[in-house]
Amino acid sequence: MNKRKEEEQGLSEWIGSPIAAFPEYPYCGVDSRPADPIIPMAVVSIAALASKYLFFTQSIPAIPSLKASPVSSTLIRYTTITATMSAKPLNPQSHPSLEVSGGALDSFLPAFTTLDRPYDSYPVVGSNTHLETIFAYFFRSNPDVRFRRECLRAKDNGSISLDWVVGDDRNLSPNSPTLILLPGLTGGSGDSYIRHMLMRARKKGWRVVVFNSRGCGFGPVTTPQFYSASFLGDITEVVAHVSSRFPEANLYAAGWSLGANILVNYMAKESVNCPLSGGVSLCNPFNLVMADEDFQKGFNIVYNKSLSSSLRKIFNTHALLFEEIEGEYNIQAAANCRSVREFDDSITRVSFGFKSVHDYYSKSGSAQSIKDVRKPLLCIQAENDPIAPARGIPREDIKENSNCMLIVTPQGGHLGWIGGDEAPFGAPWTDPIVMDFLEYLERTKSMSVPNAKSEENTHSVQATVK
Repeated sequence: MNKRKEEEQGLSEWIGSPIAAFPEYPYCGVDSRPADPIIPMAVVSIAALASKYLFFTQSIPAIPSLKASPVSSTLIRYTTITATMSAKPLNPQSHPSLEVSGGALDSFLPAFTTLDRPYDSYPVVGSNTHLETIFAYFFRSNPDVRFRRECLRAKDNGSISLDWVVGDDRNLSPNSPTLILLPGLTGGSGDSYIRHMLMRARKKGWRVVVFNSRGCGFGPVTTPQFYSASFLGDITEVVAHVSSRFPEANLYAAGWSLGANILVNYMAKESVNCPLSGGVSLCNPFNLVMADEDFQKGFNIVYNKSLSSSLRKIFNTHALLFEEIEGEYNIQAAANCRSVREFDDSITRVSFGFKSVHDYYSKSGSAQSIKDVRKPLLCIQAENDPIAPARGIPREDIKENSNCMLIVTPQGGHLGWIGGDEAPFGAPWTDPIVMDFLEYLERTKSMSVPNAKSEENTHSVQATVK
């Protein structure tokens, strides 16, 4: 049997098993197999495309090998620094296929080595936003990483799970730049987009830690409170803790989806006193009212049901904490929720003191706070994102903020961005962009004023997980 036939046979075996189509994701904090029948149908459709070799090239290895487990005024201006970088063009330009803007555009554009190239979404997969989103979730490779878990006890006795890479304490110096990663709703350190970014940063000599929100990434829940789009207590404690552990290191953060919204809200709240030297926001919903509206329409109902299934699973695991709790909590509705909105109305908005779910959404989006960001911030969005609608991007506020830059790609879906040198199974197109930006900030030592390191008021328990 020749190599081509072996690959076709391997591909047929891989997509032919109903179990193989929905592998276990032990770190994702989500159901291993979607509860809604529409999701399997979507995946089978993608598998059918794969079986026809519509988008696999001869360079792609046999499919079975992919089964691996899953500032304002205080900001230092960069113009003089840019002039000294002879390797960079004097007048860097972005490619017309990308929407690139922001008050910090002239300052940050020299950071990027690939923005002058067209955005190259992968054939067929990148042709449809839902196809790209689902393909990335189910079929993107998931690098093998060994973590050491640190359980941080918050001031309210809640538990936050921080996942550090095993061996970094031995291999990296105390002043190595440190990157905090914030996954999306119900996500954690097992998500493929998190691990790809982690691996790229580590290859550059960065220390990386994943911030798993309460109950996510199989983390413990010790109080009757989870997290929200605008609750900043946990990220404040995490940044202070990481900063106190590595006081000589510059600290950065990158967030995806809900994690991006939390990050931008945090940077805005801290303003010039933010301990971060810079941040990156990806797939940020920005305007939660608009995002909620779109969540109720068309194919987006599939994502809504999938995420609500994940929320149900996390909640039901810890439901005893909410027994006999006072207030407007609707425990029964949360335990059986069929939408993110229903869960937020039953639990989230009550936990964080909002009058209604609309009140929660209208006051928690980072579109209204981004104008107050005073440290370098890169925002990357996809024009066709089905979950973070492009019409919610605060373009004018970004243009008027001298610390912010925006990149909008024509395709990408949500957490997809299947393009670039590693498509279709490797790292997202955004990863080299993010790393260019972070390395540029680190090279130029862009922190405005050294911040006083916060005292550590938390206690930690460590364990090794994989």
